[in-house]
Amino acid sequence: MQVYLVGGAVRDALLNRKVVERDYVVVGATPEEMLSQGFTQVGKDFPVFLHPKTQEEYALARTERKSGKGYTGFVCDASSSVTLEEDLLRRDLTVNAIAQDNLGNLIDPYGGKKDLENRLLRHVSEAFSEDPLRVFRVARFATRYAYLGFTIATETMALMQSMAQSGELSTLSAERVWQETKRSLLEKTPHVFFTVLNQAHGLNDWFTELKRNVDTALETLKTAVDLEKVENESVVKDTGSETPLPESSDSETARLITRFTALLTHLNEEQAKQLCSRLKVQNQVSEIVSLACKFKGFLLNAQNSPADLLALFNGCDAWRREERFTLLLSAFAPYAHSKGVDWQEQQKRIENALAAAKQVNVQDIIATGVKGPEIKDALNQAKLSAIASINNQ
Repeated sequence: MQVYLVGGAVRDALLNRKVVERDYVVVGATPEEMLSQGFTQVGKDFPVFLHPKTQEEYALARTERKSGKGYTGFVCDASSSVTLEEDLLRRDLTVNAIAQDNLGNLIDPYGGKKDLENRLLRHVSEAFSEDPLRVFRVARFATRYAYLGFTIATETMALMQSMAQSGELSTLSAERVWQETKRSLLEKTPHVFFTVLNQAHGLNDWFTELKRNVDTALETLKTAVDLEKVENESVVKDTGSETPLPESSDSETARLITRFTALLTHLNEEQAKQLCSRLKVQNQVSEIVSLACKFKGFLLNAQNSPADLLALFNGCDAWRREERFTLLLSAFAPYAHSKGVDWQEQQKRIENALAAAKQVNVQDIIATGVKGPEIKDALNQAKLSAIASINNQ
């Protein structure tokens, strides 16, 4: 039994990037041998085991043969006779098909190290085309390593285009496509993901609504990233520290929401909802996107009447969901900037109007003797008056 470190850990170490997780391939072993050494089996379709102490993944060397459509249609052979070279051959990119033994020696039968040096993403074999998810994975890798100057090999891009034209991308699950999209959106240059997909004709099945004005969408997404940089620089200046604050899951979610909203705000509400539904985007994200598309006219207009602002607050349920409304205003900033709006001033105007309207107390209205359905009308009228008083200041 021989154990090798493989994939991302080897690739990132060679690129001097931080290694986040380590995966291993085991050659010459059986499931029974792994279990006898205390490993826990977790893979159903092929034998993957968790180390009893580190909980890192150890997979038996395997080969795969296409047996149906999609990314799940494979017959797997994980017998003890499968060699390391055969296991590496089934992988997507040469840079992911490098192994390292326990002495630090590299096993690189397909030229991955050279491709790393040449900053090239190249498929290992023609078997690449058997898994449609790889179109999205390559787009994600191109996004992650764009800052290092990586490009996609011409022959690999041609293969990706052929895969997209075959219709196989439509067989993928929404969850897998959204996972690749979400991870790419959180990278340094998220626009690269969609640029690559557009070049590979990979927007057709999953991002249909983006195709017509993809350049506009990507420019707004770039604006979102630029605004984040400005904000981060401001934080560094205020704190006097060059070390960024640790990122929380909340801040990561907010960044995802802002970037995805920036990408889609040029769509109308129905188009945005269709795209989010197709990808099964979580409600926390899709709600903000839909609201931004629905109310972008109100949000952009510096000459909003009190009635317009009240309609905005009511439509977004800013009374009961003020935190969501605040997130909407933040996520809308890139689109507003792309339209040349002084968003800082406009956001302040909207927030002041909301604060004034929230000062209206329904109990005070009831105390005047108003009853039944008339309470709602009186409440809205009082809110309009409060907003008007702010606008007139």
